[in-house]
Amino acid sequence: MKSITDSKRLFDCIEYHLERSPLEDMLAAKENGEWVKYNTKQVATNVNDLSAGLLKLGIHCGDMAPESRPKIAVISKNRPEWLILDLAVQRIGAVLTPIYPTININELEFILNDAEVKLLFVNDAILFKKASAIRDRLPFLNDIYSFDKEEGVKHWKQILTLSTPQLLSAASVIADKIKSEDLATIIYTSGTTGIPKGVMLSHNNILSNVMACLPCFPPGDNLRALSFLPLNHIFERMVSYVYLYKRTSIYYAESLEAVGENLREINPQIFTTVPRMLEKVYDRIMAKGRELTGVKRKLFFWAHDLATKFDLNKDMGTLYTIQLFIANKLIFKKWREALGNQLVCIISGGAACQARLIRIFTAAKIPIMEGYGLTETSPVISVNTFNKKQRMIGTVGPVIDKVTVKIAGDGEILCKGPNVMMGYYKQPALTADTFDNGWFKTGDIGMMINEFLKITDRKKELFKTSGGKYVAPLPIENKLKESMYVENVMVVGSNRKYTGALIVPSFANLQEWCATKGIVYTTDAQMIREQNVIEMYKDVVESFNKYFNQVEQVKKFELMPHDWKIENGEMTPKLSLKRQVIMEKYSDVIERIYS
Repeated sequence: MKSITDSKRLFDCIEYHLERSPLEDMLAAKENGEWVKYNTKQVATNVNDLSAGLLKLGIHCGDMAPESRPKIAVISKNRPEWLILDLAVQRIGAVLTPIYPTININELEFILNDAEVKLLFVNDAILFKKASAIRDRLPFLNDIYSFDKEEGVKHWKQILTLSTPQLLSAASVIADKIKSEDLATIIYTSGTTGIPKGVMLSHNNILSNVMACLPCFPPGDNLRALSFLPLNHIFERMVSYVYLYKRTSIYYAESLEAVGENLREINPQIFTTVPRMLEKVYDRIMAKGRELTGVKRKLFFWAHDLATKFDLNKDMGTLYTIQLFIANKLIFKKWREALGNQLVCIISGGAACQARLIRIFTAAKIPIMEGYGLTETSPVISVNTFNKKQRMIGTVGPVIDKVTVKIAGDGEILCKGPNVMMGYYKQPALTADTFDNGWFKTGDIGMMINEFLKITDRKKELFKTSGGKYVAPLPIENKLKESMYVENVMVVGSNRKYTGALIVPSFANLQEWCATKGIVYTTDAQMIREQNVIEMYKDVVESFNKYFNQVEQVKKFELMPHDWKIENGEMTPKLSLKRQVIMEKYSDVIERIYS
C-alpha cells in the first residue's frame, strides 16, 4: 500500500482512497431535492470512463509542451461532475481551465480563445446559451457538453459511453507517464483591474500545497465538508484535494441561498468561506439577537460583549473562563445549532477577515482558521492551524512547510516555494516582472510577528493624499464594517486633500434605527438623503476615526443606495472590491465628497 507521500499527481488521490476504506459518500449533491451520494468506486469508474471517452474525442496530448496541451474548460456551479471532470482531464495530460459562471461575455470570449479551448462543459441550459451566443467567434472550440440534461444539448454522460477496454488501457498508459511537474490547470484571475491573466499551475504546485496544509486541518477521517465557494477559485479546489486525501466527504451546497438549510441537513464538521460571507452570517445572528426582549436580550448581548474580549493567546483568568462557559451553554449553543451543530472549524481566505469576527466566533467554539495566499501560490502561503498554539488572531498564521517568506524593503511580501506558479500563460514578460531574483512578488504589504505573518494592505491599493501621506484603505474599511449600520465601504482619497469613503448602509438595520427614532422609512434611495440619517452616519464614522491617525481619518463620505455586485462588475467572484471599476462608475459621487 502506497503512503500519502508517494502521491505525485493530484489524481493519485483516487488510488489512495481505493487502497484504504472507500467512502460511501466521497462526493454528494442534491438531485431533484434528494441527496445523491457517489462512493469512491463510482467516482473512480466515472473518472476512468470519462478520460477514455475524451481520448475518443481526439483530446490527445503526447509529449506536448505545457502551453500546447489541449485545454478543456468548465463553467459550472460546484457539483460532483466538476471534480470528476477535473480528475479525468488530468489523467490524459490535458489542462482544465475553470471559468466563473458569473463571467461577462467579453471575458468569456477572451479566455476561451486565449486558452484555445477544445471542449467546454457547462452546468445547464442558461450557461449553454451564454456560450452559444459567441460560438461563431470561438474558432478552437469543437463542442459543448452540459452536466444537466437539456434538450438539444449534448450530455456529459454521452462521453462515458465512448469508453472501451482499449481506450481505458490507453488512458492508464498516459496517466502513468504524467509527471508531478506537468501542467495541471490554467486559472484565469479576474483580479481587480486589467484583462484576465492565465496562471499556470502544475500538479506539484497544488499537491505540495495540499500536503503542507494537511497537518493544519482538524485530525480525524470520515468528516463531512460542505462546499459552496466556487471551485473555479484555487482556494476551494485545493481544499477539495485536502478533503480527498483526508478522506473527508464533500457535500455540495445547492446554492449560496441554500447554504443555511444545507448546513442543518448534513451537519458538516468543516467548510471554507470568504470574509464577506462570514460577515453576513454574523449580521443575521445579530439581527436575531436584536429581536429578543427582556432577559433573553440582555443575556445575548452580555455573551456577545464577553466574546469580543476573547484572546486565544493569553490566560483570560478563572472568572472570564467561567463566564464564557455559561455564555456557551446559554447563547452560543444556538449559534452552533444554526450552523449544523457539528462544526469543528471554518477556514477563511480570499480576503482579510475582521479580527473582531474571528475573536467572537472562536469564543463561541466555532474556530476560524484564517489563511493567506494567491492563485499564483496554489494558493496557501500561511494559515492559522487547528492547533491553537499555531493560531494568532489578527494574523494569517505561520508560513506553511517548504514555503519561505521575506519582507522587502518597501514592506512587500515575497515568497518562494514549490507552490509558486509555473508562470502566466503566453506572457513571459509579465511572468518575469512578477519575480525579484527568484522571489514571487505578492503585491501585499505585511510584517512578521514572531512566526506569524500579518497582512497590512495591498501594495497597489495604498494611495497617497495630495499632502504626500500614504493611506492603507483596508484596515479602515474593516474597522468601519464593524458597525451594525455599515454593510460595505470603500475608502478613497488618492491625490486628494483628505481621506473620504463611499459607504453602503445596512438598510435592514437602518430601517430598525428609523423606527426607534420615529422616522418614516420610505425607500433606501430616499433615506440616504435624510439629514437625520446622514448625521447618524457622521457619528458612526467619528466613533471609528479615533482608531486612526489624522491622515487616515474619514473626513467626508457619501452614502450609496445599494451594495456593489459581482454581476455589475463591481466585485470579484471572491467578493473583493474592484476599486478601479467602482471609482470610474461612481466618479460623480466621489467628486461630491471633494466639492
